[in-house]
Amino acid sequence: MSRIGKKPIEIPAGVKVSRDQSEIKVKGPKGELSAQVPEGVDIVIGEGSVTVNRLSDGRRDRSAHGLVRTIVSNMVTGVSNGFEKGLEISGVGYRAELSGNVLKMVLGYSSPAEYVIPEGISVKIDRQVNLVVSGIDKQLVGMVAAEIRGLKKPEPYKGKGIKYANERIRRKVGKSVGA
Repeated sequence: MSRIGKKPIEIPAGVKVSRDQSEIKVKGPKGELSAQVPEGVDIVIGEGSVTVNRLSDGRRDRSAHGLVRTIVSNMVTGVSNGFEKGLEISGVGYRAELSGNVLKMVLGYSSPAEYVIPEGISVKIDRQVNLVVSGIDKQLVGMVAAEIRGLKKPEPYKGKGIKYANERIRRKVGKSVGA
């Protein structure tokens, strides 16, 4: 049995979990999320906790057991606390600014790179080089942060580009002149 799937999910105060046919909805102070529940997985909503059970020991049901539990747990965490992902821009003249829901970044290209921020995500900029992507959907926060990082990935020689706040760039030694 899945070790992750067996763990019950604690529901904090102010969060409401409901099930509708093959869809689970989680409502909290920060918003509302919903997800489809695959066949072969049953969700039991109790007093203060949610338990995920699988209906058979088939390969597909076993693989979905821990996945569904993690998705529901992330939904509960998202609507109560939210998720954040930090990004850092490094390089001479590299900077970012926010206008409406468009993130404009000067990254050494001939024209500024623009990224349209999707609904449900907020971006905060500190000192033009530190960005914080936040929202209630963990998958969407991670995807937006990865897409922003993909505009100019950090290069290994000088470390210029956009990197995650906790990421460490492995530096390479440049060419040296022989004697």
